[in-house]
Amino acid sequence: MSYKQVIIVRTDLKLSCGKIAAQVAHGSVSLILNILEGSNKIWREWLDEWLMSGQKKIVLAVNSLNELLELEEKARKLNLPTMIIRDAGLTEIPSGTITVLAIGPAPEELVNKVTGHLKLLK
Repeated sequence: MSYKQVIIVRTDLKLSCGKIAAQVAHGSVSLILNILEGSNKIWREWLDEWLMSGQKKIVLAVNSLNELLELEEKARKLNLPTMIIRDAGLTEIPSGTITVLAIGPAPEELVNKVTGHLKLLK
């Protein structure tokens, strides 16, 4: 079985490349820490498998906050680990702005049920 983590970026915010990189990293690290600190054994097993298999990460794009929130809801219904990132507002955007959604690590086939239709961030 293959495992991956997906980080979905809102392109409607028109963030700089550096800001996007920081938000993507924040999403990935925050979700991993959440899994490590939590008690969900399945998520921990998925994390361990992902760590041993190369830590595959994919960065995808959405055009709106609504689309991002719909994906979060869909992922939660499939019992996938998720993390919404809200910006601190110190640089480019107002405090509290939702910038990215991280999903996984989890089995690829489950993640693809949520994100398989999205395009890579360019």
